[in-house]
Amino acid sequence: MQLTDFVNTIGKDLKLRYGERVHKLTLHGDFSCPNRDGTLAKGGCTFCNVAAFSDESQSKLTIAEQLRLRADEVAHRSQKYLAYFQAYTSTYAEISLLSSLYEQAVAETNIVGICVGTRPDCVSDDVLNLLSSYIMRGYEVWLELGLQSANDKTLKRINRGHGFKEYEQVTRKARARGIKVCTHLILGLPKESDSDYQQTLKQVVDVGVDGLKLHPLHVVRGSLMEKSWQAHRLETLTLEQYSQSAVQLIQQTPMDVVYHRTSATAKLIELLAPLWCEKRWPVQNRMCQLMQEFGGQGSALK
Repeated sequence: MQLTDFVNTIGKDLKLRYGERVHKLTLHGDFSCPNRDGTLAKGGCTFCNVAAFSDESQSKLTIAEQLRLRADEVAHRSQKYLAYFQAYTSTYAEISLLSSLYEQAVAETNIVGICVGTRPDCVSDDVLNLLSSYIMRGYEVWLELGLQSANDKTLKRINRGHGFKEYEQVTRKARARGIKVCTHLILGLPKESDSDYQQTLKQVVDVGVDGLKLHPLHVVRGSLMEKSWQAHRLETLTLEQYSQSAVQLIQQTPMDVVYHRTSATAKLIELLAPLWCEKRWPVQNRMCQLMQEFGGQGSALK
């Protein structure tokens, strides 16, 4: 029993289209974020501590060095790769610098495309035109947008710095250019419940989306949420709560949407809660059990 038995995963999708496994290689482009450097706000989103999910030491290496290092780590599993600019806001720079970094990535052997992680309010028309130019050259291009929730009250509460409107506008523009959009959603944000998660999914699907990433809320050291959690003002989801909520969303997701992730982990040195997020397999196994019993992706739409 595997996740691919129930979910249209990015791994399965890429293997079907490329005839072999394609692996994402994470990159650090030494970007900043307007929600941390004072342009929008200071301190970032209340849940954020990038050290929990990116390797800062990578930023000291060139893009080529990072790619070769990551490729060596997974060479026994894959020989084709997507260059994934993951950390911080990977469109938050002058267009000339972005072009240089992206060009360095696609220049490496066996790179079939790029994934760019960013915020909905940091994607200009110039950025979209740059990304679409790689599609014209035959590369796979994914724009990964951190939405987290479609509820504007929630977005304000977590100091996100943008609303759903910005997400909707850039998503429509990107997809009109042939750029695939993968939307990141967090389950367990303060004052949200299953009805909020499902409303967010509905709005995202209605706008149009190509991929999804689901994350349980992590409380990590150094985040603003750490204070609320330490003061017992913030509760996190249990493994069972998250599994049931995530499966409900998967069941309500059209089959043509590709799941890049159905959960997420954090290193124990950074993670405060929930501690089950340290390990990948327990939650994935539980989700598979639920889908085996109640149905997988798209089953609620039949």
